[in-house]
Amino acid sequence: MAKSKRKVKTSRKKSAVRSRTSKQSVKKVELKCIPWNAVELEDLNPLLQRQFVVGQEMMLARVLLKKGCIVPEHSHHNEQITYVLEGALKFWIDGKVIVVNSGEVLTIPPHMPHKAEALADTIDLDVFSPPRADWINKTDKYLRAER
Repeated sequence: MAKSKRKVKTSRKKSAVRSRTSKQSVKKVELKCIPWNAVELEDLNPLLQRQFVVGQEMMLARVLLKKGCIVPEHSHHNEQITYVLEGALKFWIDGKVIVVNSGEVLTIPPHMPHKAEALADTIDLDVFSPPRADWINKTDKYLRAER
């Protein structure tokens, strides 16, 4: 009987340690409901504005591009999904030219160089996983106009 009691106590201790460790390493995710008009509208250059909301493991951006806006070629370690709500974007990606029209979605794998041009005034939603640290920290110079 004494041996089985010890095993139970040992397994309880291990369980308690695992429980404390998992609670310490997992950040509490806050539930949010955010209207776009409450999110900062950032002017990056005369033809480009954006807003974004950051979760724990992903980011949603609302990007507003005037006709003729060029997003220079770049790549990032983030997976990206672009959904064009209004307008159209022409992408140069993976040796192809792809036009993404209103109502269409483009998935861009991590590390894939890409460039885009707004063929009309365009609003798109971009989802990134993980969140774009360069956007959050405002170190994304390739998008910003000289001031």
